[in-house]
This record gives sequence, structure tokens and C-alpha cells, in this order.
Amino acid sequence: MNLKDILSISGFSGLYKYISQGRQGIIVESFEDKKRTCIYTTHKVTTLEDIAVYTSDKEVPLADVFKKIFEKENGGEAINHKSSDEELKKYLAGILPDYDRDRVYVSDIKKVVTWYNILHKHDLLKFDVEEEKEKEKEKEKEGKSEETAEGPKAETSDSAKKPPHTISKFKEAEAKGKIHTKKIIEHKGKKSQKV
Repeated sequence: MNLKDILSISGFSGLYKYISQGRQGIIVESFEDKKRTCIYTTHKVTTLEDIAVYTSDKEVPLADVFKKIFEKENGGEAINHKSSDEELKKYLAGILPDYDRDRVYVSDIKKVVTWYNILHKHDLLKFDVEEEKEKEKEKEKEGKSEETAEGPKAETSDSAKKPPHTISKFKEAEAKGKIHTKKIIEHKGKKSQKV
């Protein structure tokens, strides 16, 4: 799931899709009513890709939080953002047990749940398909890196690595004494080694 073109804009409810760069700001489209608006540079605009949820030891990217919700709900909708504060806290604790209770407010949980439900409504939560594509890309990269390091992929058998005639000629020459790894040379009673 690609969240870099999905925006949250301060002072505007819901989520917006980035369309293009305008003269005085950016052009966005609302997911709710499909209306396009120019957002000026004075507004605070954040991509969902840049948002993370605090835990006790790290920050969990929003995409990972959405994936956990998706798995918990078996691909269904999340809890309603209008649920009670305690229900929302319990819901997030069920997804991220170690979320930071001091830095993650109920208003933040409401936003996460609302955003998830908007993306779910518009069928933008496609985790399995994207994971498969990423795995395929990684396999292709690994295959290409092996080919560049070793040249085109060759057979893995010993006969493919060294031609049989080369091996047999080497053994034949070695047996006849033509190839020596160490030769002892005698000179007038003195022995020396030649390698």
C-alpha cells in the first residue's frame, strides 16, 4: 500500500489524494466527495507515509498499523471513531500492546481509525498483492545481481564449470610427470627445491 500520495491536511476533515502542483500550492482531491481543491502553502500538509505511532521503544509506521488492523479485522472495517475513549484505547492496545499511552492521545487513535476506514471504503488496503509484488521485485534484483557478479547463469554441475577434456588432460599430464608442483634439483651433492 502506497501512502505517499495520500494526505492529511490540518483544518480539513478526511483524507485527500495528491493530484498536482499548482501555482500557489498543491491540487488535491477529497476521497469523500471527489472535489478538487487548491491547498496553499500556509496549510500543514502531511503524507500518511510520514506518520508513525509511538511505542515504548520505537515508532511504528502507519502502514504497519493499518496492516495490523486489517489482519485483526480479517479485511473488514475497524471500530467506529465515535466509540468511547476507553473502547478506542482498548482497540489500539489490541493491535499495538506497547503503544505509548503518554504520547498517543485518543484524538490520534480516532484519526488512525477514521483514516483506515476511509481507505477501506475506497478499497485501497491491498497488502497481500503489494507484498507479492515486492517479493517478486526482490527476487528479480537478486537474480540480476547474481548474473552481474558471475556473468549469465550457468549450469551448476562440475562438467559445466570445467570442460571434461581439460580435466582429463590435466590428470593425464600429471600422471606422466609433465606437471610438477615441486621439483628437487641436485647440483654437485647439494639439494635445492624449485617450486
